[in-house]
Amino acid sequence: MNSRRKFLRQLSGTTALLAGGESLVNAGTLPMRTGSGHLMTPLKPRSAADTINIGLIGAGIIGHYDLDCALKVPGTKVVAVADLYDPRLVRAKEVWGNDIFTTRDYREVLARKNVDAVLICVPDHWHDRISIAALQAGKHVYCEKPMVHHIDEGKAVIDAHKKSGKVFQVGSQRASSAAVLEAKKRYEAGDIGELTSVETFLDRTDALGAWQYTLPPNLDPKDVDWDRFLGDAPKRPFQAERFFRWRNYKEYGTGVAGDLFVHLLTGVHTITGSQGRRGFLHWVI
Repeated sequence: MNSRRKFLRQLSGTTALLAGGESLVNAGTLPMRTGSGHLMTPLKPRSAADTINIGLIGAGIIGHYDLDCALKVPGTKVVAVADLYDPRLVRAKEVWGNDIFTTRDYREVLARKNVDAVLICVPDHWHDRISIAALQAGKHVYCEKPMVHHIDEGKAVIDAHKKSGKVFQVGSQRASSAAVLEAKKRYEAGDIGELTSVETFLDRTDALGAWQYTLPPNLDPKDVDWDRFLGDAPKRPFQAERFFRWRNYKEYGTGVAGDLFVHLLTGVHTITGSQGRRGFLHWVI
């Protein structure tokens, strides 16, 4: 069990490295080095018992991205997928195998004994509830950022994590990406000299960058579990834009601050070792 838990902790960190640094490695910008002080150490499962069965909860854009990254780590396998849009469940079987279990109800994934860990890639207003339920079900958890939709929800998640004894990682990938960790190493070694100011930016000026995702043609509302999507958000009639472009609505997401600024903040904080207490931040929008 201790070996298995150590493997999971390594898995969560290495998956985040892959997520943040793989494109740079493939482009030749970063070396895929191994050994002491190097960027990334490939993992190898030590026995059949070290194979990690993953359940994906939320099979949208980020869900596919996170799971595909996780599956690059030796010893990982997807066995279950939950999503509220039926065509995504059909697509999941096409991409990851017809033998995986699919459902609209995430609780059915958590109830499965063969699921060791879950990736939670759902709208922000569901993060706390599903994270707590997964930890209480004895699953290890990787939850997309932000950890919670509202700050007062955070303590319950932290308490559930401490009580569970399971691995819980929040997916602020920039804080553990290969590029940022390399920058941290260079900064701490004094390679760039004394730091006096930091400027960060995100270029998200196209339609997809502004979360104006393409809506499915000929959408049948019956293919969407709208009531479950709303959860504890205000009740309202079905609206495709809210389901597929939920990041644009404060009822389900955290907007620019929780979705984009967090990457800039965590990247800078990781490199400099700051906790946000030094100096001040000046944002230009």
